[in-house]
Amino acid sequence: MMEKKTTAEMNRLTVEQFHKANKLPLVVVLDNIRSQHNVGAVFRTADAFCLKGVYLCGICCCPPNDEIHKTALGAEETVEWRYFQDTLDAVQTLHNNGYTVYAVEQVHDSITLEQAVSALPSSNIAVVLGHEVFGVQQEVVDACDACIEIPQYGTKHSLNVSVTAGIVLYRLSHALRQL
Repeated sequence: MMEKKTTAEMNRLTVEQFHKANKLPLVVVLDNIRSQHNVGAVFRTADAFCLKGVYLCGICCCPPNDEIHKTALGAEETVEWRYFQDTLDAVQTLHNNGYTVYAVEQVHDSITLEQAVSALPSSNIAVVLGHEVFGVQQEVVDACDACIEIPQYGTKHSLNVSVTAGIVLYRLSHALRQL
């Protein structure tokens, strides 16, 4: 019989341990994400993979916020975050700090997630996730180093932004841990 692990058996970090832990050099940039639940889910994913931080841009709401907390479950208090009025300023700040910045968007000449993993720089990576309806702003796409696309094979052409975050952040964080 497969018995579920207890919380104690999972050896989770305390908040204090998390703040002191080495973070993966991976930042998530949210470009005008309107849903507070999606923002919270990204915080929770960033915590799960021990990422460097989350940049909230434009219309994204910021902690403290009860709706973010519903899905983040406290991750908004552990993961470092910054707010930028303009997503282009966030991308420029990342570039100035030596980050390779990828937009997650369907564009001509995009690379698949697996291609991105194969050519991953060893440090300082950022991914930009866009608005639930409009995606990443074109001017932000233009400012990024490349675009990553998740291949899809059904009738729908997009995934929920928090689902996309989970897929991309898992795969990139796993690859970074292998370097």
